[in-house]
Amino acid sequence: MIVVSKDEVKLNREIYMKQVYDGAVFVYPTDTIYGIGCIAIKDEPIIKVRNLKKRPSQPFSIIAPSKDWIFKNCSVKSSDEKWINKLPGPYTLIFKLKEDNELSKYVNPQGNTVGVRIPNHWISDFVKELGVPIITTSANVHNESFMTSLDDLSDRLKAGIDFLIYDGVINGKPSTIVDLSGSKERIINRGLNNKV
Repeated sequence: MIVVSKDEVKLNREIYMKQVYDGAVFVYPTDTIYGIGCIAIKDEPIIKVRNLKKRPSQPFSIIAPSKDWIFKNCSVKSSDEKWINKLPGPYTLIFKLKEDNELSKYVNPQGNTVGVRIPNHWISDFVKELGVPIITTSANVHNESFMTSLDDLSDRLKAGIDFLIYDGVINGKPSTIVDLSGSKERIINRGLNNKV
């Protein structure tokens, strides 16, 4: 595992973007907590993340490269747009996917919905420049505490990732989930439970 700083990534962003596009699995900071992810349009790296996290089938969320991506790939009702207008921010918006969406089937193997984030954080600029979404899920093994600093990243994840972008201690909480996939919106506040 290689540990790099935000400045190193920004300075050599084309190198790291190519690694991600080619299928690297990496840990990165967000506006809430550290995430682990990979490109969301290729099967193999997503399967690797699932194996690392011991989450064989639960849906993963994504960081979208833009709001336009959401409208192009998701079924958006007019009443949903007020939530999209809150992005970037600490929200995960769940949408039904259009049939011709570009995501790998392994993002949500059991359904046709996806949780979409655009964090209020520089990582969103990285994804925007990448031009395709990445998986975003907490940097922990399922049912273990999520990563807040380099010291509490599990050995299992350390052994399985290609690089980690370290930006200091992050004592945030997971994003608020807003389920917009049904006829009525449903808000799920996960609070401060640090095992997701």
